Amino acid sequence: MGRTRRFIVQAINLGMTITLPLMIWKLLICLSGSDSPVTVVLSASMEPGFKRGDILFLHMSKSPIRSGDIVVFRVEGRDIPIVHRVITVHERRDTNEINFLTKGDNNGEDDRNGGIYAKGQQWLQHYHIIGRVVGFLPYAGWFTIILKEKPVIKV
Repeated sequence: MGRTRRFIVQAINLGMTITLPLMIWKLLICLSGSDSPVTVVLSASMEPGFKRGDILFLHMSKSPIRSGDIVVFRVEGRDIPIVHRVITVHERRDTNEINFLTKGDNNGEDDRNGGIYAKGQQWLQHYHIIGRVVGFLPYAGWFTIILKEKPVIKV
């Protein structure tokens, strides 16, 4: 009876160890309104504000995105989300469509002219935006960068 009980306790502990991080991740998704509530800065394009390795916390609220907001977005043809500042918000009166133009603080050109957007893409639409940056943790994401850039370390 003692071995069976010990086995059951170990199985429950293992199950909790596996499911707890998943539950926390789902909770963050629900609270942030973003499918990806946390991301890591992978380039120097937003320096000096955000540096490589900073972890960013995202929120996708119903309030409109404005010029000056820092957003994380995806574009076709790129697997990695991009962190840049909205520099122009363009609203088409005839369709009520809202478009955004972004730029990295450390970049010389906006993302349309700098080759960040997909070929022929002029603007970001709302569906490209993953979330708006609401906080950050400096350098805490370096582990992710090392795993991504050093394939020898990958499991």
